[in-house]
Amino acid sequence: MGKVLELSLKAYTHGSNTEKLAFVDQLFAGLKEYGFIILKDHPVDVSLLRKAYSLSEALFALPVEQKQSLISPAGAGQRGYTPFGQEHAKNSKLGDLKEFWHVGRDLPDTHKLKKFFPDNIWPEQLNEFERTFRQLFGALDDTGRIMLQALTIPLEVDKDYFTRMTDIGSSILRLLHYPPIPSGDEPGAVRAAAHEDINLITLLVSASSSGLELLTREGKWLSVDAAPDTIIVDSGDMLARITNDVIPTTTHQVVNPSGPNVSRYSMPFFMHPNPDAQLTCIPSCRGSGAKYPDILANEFLMERLREIGLTK
Repeated sequence: MGKVLELSLKAYTHGSNTEKLAFVDQLFAGLKEYGFIILKDHPVDVSLLRKAYSLSEALFALPVEQKQSLISPAGAGQRGYTPFGQEHAKNSKLGDLKEFWHVGRDLPDTHKLKKFFPDNIWPEQLNEFERTFRQLFGALDDTGRIMLQALTIPLEVDKDYFTRMTDIGSSILRLLHYPPIPSGDEPGAVRAAAHEDINLITLLVSASSSGLELLTREGKWLSVDAAPDTIIVDSGDMLARITNDVIPTTTHQVVNPSGPNVSRYSMPFFMHPNPDAQLTCIPSCRGSGAKYPDILANEFLMERLREIGLTK
């Protein structure tokens, strides 16, 4: 069944032309075969990642009443805090055993796309929270754009194709807390039920403990374990849609712990297109014809958010 490829981003950003093209080939093959790759030597500062994890733990340790006061006026799941058990997988009625926090892109009130971007919420109880997560959002946004740029070569589109598509993307940095599994939890409930990500690609900063599994193309569950400070990259539904499933989306889940029943923390960055971007089939992927009709990115996003219980 093999294992998920581990790639050095420096081979693409600082390597020779041969090393750069080898990275591109391996990235493309890894996403097609597994939908996941593990990225090392990335530009996100390790000290920033560790600071972010420390602040994330402090955030979720706040009293429930304080966390609930930090739910976005735009609705839970938009910005700020989303309570335990609210989100569920698309085809599941059971809530996932997790709580989370969303940080999104900031736009001025005068921007033409501002209506798609609720204001961020910052917990005043935690010094450095806003500065740290603004910085991390920007670093992951830049890294995601490098990864997408690498895909322009095998997809035969111009180098700025994804840069134009994502320069004002509806991307989300999600701080996730999976508490110890509560006694008497509903049978069948898991930390994150089997699902596919909505977006183009996801950059997942290596989690505090294991539990992530992907469904291989052969239908077998494979544990994805990555070294600390690496980033797991996976392909989402929007990338699958515009590549006509040349790069398929990958089903994955977070299983309940088999060992000590302790908290698990992770920080996925969901790389989204601009809300007014048209999701249309890339010509080199068209083959005998596009499988999916064109749709605006925000329309596709809202459709999925309704399906997973984050909007009405």
